[in-house]
Amino acid sequence: MNEVIEAINQDWTDIYYHLHYKHQDGLSHQAVRLLQHLEKNRYATIGDLASLLGVSHNTASEHAKRLIQKKLVEKKRDAKDERKVYVILTAEGEAAVKRHTRLDPDKLKKVLEHLHENEAEMVKTAFSILSRGAKSCF
Repeated sequence: MNEVIEAINQDWTDIYYHLHYKHQDGLSHQAVRLLQHLEKNRYATIGDLASLLGVSHNTASEHAKRLIQKKLVEKKRDAKDERKVYVILTAEGEAAVKRHTRLDPDKLKKVLEHLHENEAEMVKTAFSILSRGAKSCF
């Protein structure tokens, strides 16, 4: 099993290294993780973000402030309980998280065009199976 894990990790790093977007917006790793969390969960409190990063509430609040200043997130009060404040992605934040966590479609298309149709379908299926497994484990 360890050989399979090592092979997947090596292949994934090769794929990401060659096919990712080139980022130029200077976001920290923590900022990208927060944006990705918000993309997957839509609404999160500062407490949720602090828990995600394993930092204090104040530190998470500072991260959120920087993202607000960059117009990548905004705060929104809960309609039913105004004591609750959520951090949510803006349209700019959605675009930033895509640039930082996805493969460049143009580069990926170029690779897929060099595969046979059945190979491209196998790649799609393999990623779908891996994604489904990841979601069910956590």
